[in-house]
Amino acid sequence: MRNKEWLITPILKVAIVMLALFSNSVLAAKDFIVTAARPNVVFVVDAKAREVVATHKIPNTSMGNSPITLVPSKDGKVAYVIHNRWETISGIDLETGEEVFRAELSGGGVRGKAPFAMDLRPDGKELAVFVNPTQLLPGEYKVLDPYIAIFRTDAGRAAKPVRKLPVPRRVSTLAYSATGKFLYAFSWDMLKLDPQTGEVKGKHPWRSWHRPNRGEPDTLAIWPQWEQANVFATPFYVASTDKPEGHPEAVRAGVWALDLEKDTIRYTEFENASVVLFSSVVNPVRRDEVYTVYTQLTRTNLETGEMDRVDLDHTYYNVNVSNDGSELYIGGTQGDIAVYDSKTLERIGNIRTPGGGDQVLTSLRIFSR
Repeated sequence: MRNKEWLITPILKVAIVMLALFSNSVLAAKDFIVTAARPNVVFVVDAKAREVVATHKIPNTSMGNSPITLVPSKDGKVAYVIHNRWETISGIDLETGEEVFRAELSGGGVRGKAPFAMDLRPDGKELAVFVNPTQLLPGEYKVLDPYIAIFRTDAGRAAKPVRKLPVPRRVSTLAYSATGKFLYAFSWDMLKLDPQTGEVKGKHPWRSWHRPNRGEPDTLAIWPQWEQANVFATPFYVASTDKPEGHPEAVRAGVWALDLEKDTIRYTEFENASVVLFSSVVNPVRRDEVYTVYTQLTRTNLETGEMDRVDLDHTYYNVNVSNDGSELYIGGTQGDIAVYDSKTLERIGNIRTPGGGDQVLTSLRIFSR
């Protein structure tokens, strides 16, 4: 018995030390914000320090345009960004600023545009991009069928699609499921695709979403910010068909949310359409809470519809949340990122971007390391 106790004691000590080291490494992980700005800049921000720690230029781009959708790898090593009048995707090493990936969507008499929809497979090995191609003929433009281009992220600076998936028009968002088994394409409805073949494996109704006394809902779902909670959320507006035109409740507003892990939908209507709502994010800790921005910051309970709201100093297009759910980061439009307490909705900080470059329609994403 003593011999066994002698063996157990050092094993327990080692286990305690290992647990402590693991806990410290988890606690030491910091949140970083990555965003872009007009005309060709990617910023990396230490969220807690309220400081821009890296500024990288996107090479060989149109200087009269601004970057749009941005997707960082989970380890925060590379950010993929649509730029060059929506015709190029570049992967920028967030440590060195080197362009490690580049895909040109135009060439051979065809002009390809990527209007917002892009996502990285969870394992970081493939990048999905929605492309609208147009053939440039001598006397006309011929509109071609859209597709989802799948790229290998290790393809370097001359990347070509390894496959193209058929897809309906008007895709504004692509989002991989948490495991990467499915690729969601938000078009007329939210389609669940096989990312290898493009086969539709299911859908969540949107245009075909029928409810009593409600018309067809509408939304502007172009800001991806689901990485913390693995929940895609977007504001929506819908007509109340039982109310006369001009009635205060003739158009209602709410938030619609898809859990990318469980493939389940939640939504709530919580007010009339008197306030403009742009983008939303779900708290990864208090998962009933969703935050929405434009000229005001709104917190809404997805179960009850109860909301709290504060005015903002200027318009903001996108909102994201810290890994522990305690802070909100609000960006887009101008050259700053506002920081708010998620519980009190009190403004607790502001981060200015060097040079004051406008973020415009780009993404505001979070990674931890």
